[in-house]
Amino acid sequence: MTEHEAAIQGDDALAEADRLGLYRVLLSRRDVRGQFLPDPIDDAVLARVLTAAHFAPSVGFMQPWSFILVRSPQVRGRIKAAFEAANTEAASMFDGDKAAVYRSLKLEGILEAPLNICVTCDRDRVGPVVLGRTHIPTMDLYSTVCAVQNLWLAARAEGLGLGWVSIISEPALKEILGLPERVVPVAYLCLGKVSHFFAQPELESRGWRKRLPLADLVSLDRWEGERDEALAAELDRAQAAAEGGGIIP
Repeated sequence: MTEHEAAIQGDDALAEADRLGLYRVLLSRRDVRGQFLPDPIDDAVLARVLTAAHFAPSVGFMQPWSFILVRSPQVRGRIKAAFEAANTEAASMFDGDKAAVYRSLKLEGILEAPLNICVTCDRDRVGPVVLGRTHIPTMDLYSTVCAVQNLWLAARAEGLGLGWVSIISEPALKEILGLPERVVPVAYLCLGKVSHFFAQPELESRGWRKRLPLADLVSLDRWEGERDEALAAELDRAQAAAEGGGIIP
C-alpha cells in the first residue's frame, strides 16, 4: 500500500457533525434571485469559494474552467439588458396560468448582487485529445458544471446566496465578455449575502413544479427496470426527512 492510499484509507469517513453539516448545506442550497444585500464579499471568503470550485473533478484533470468576476456597473448593465431581451422572448413561450406565474417571478439579481461571476469552459485547454473525453466530447462541459456546483455549495456554507442566470443569449454573453470562440460560458452567476434563504425552492413553493419522488427515478439494471421495494421504502423515508427538516438522519 502506498503512502497516498494509506492516507485516503485512514480518513474515509466524516465525523458525525461534519456529515450532518454537509447534508444541511446540500439540502438548504437555493437559487437566489431577489434577496441580495449590497454588502461586499470579503476577499478571503471569495478566495475560499473559488478554491472550492477549482478543486472540482474534471475529465483528464484538464481543469477547463475560468472565472470572470463581473464588478463593473456598465458591464452588468449590458448583461441585464441581454437578460431582459431573452426573458421577454421566454415569457411568450408559456400559456395561461404558467405565463402569469412566469411573469411574476424575479429570475435574476444581476444589479442587486455585489458580484457576478461567469464560469467558462475552455474546450481546448489541453489540446484536442483528452483522457476521458475521447468518446464523450461534452465531458469538459460537465466538468465545468461540477465546478459550478462546488462553488454553489461552498457559497451556501459561507452564508452567501447564489443565483444562476440561464435566461440569456449565449452569443450576447460571449460578445459582452469578449470570450474567444473556443470558450463556452457555462454559467452566469449572481453572488452575495442575502436577507434570507427560502425553506423550499421558490418554484416549488410558488406551485410551478413539485419535487418528484426519488423512488420513482431509481431502477435496476436498465431504463425503467425492476424496482427494489426495500430500497424504495428507504428512499421515501430519506426524502421525507430531507423535505421535513433539511437533514437526512
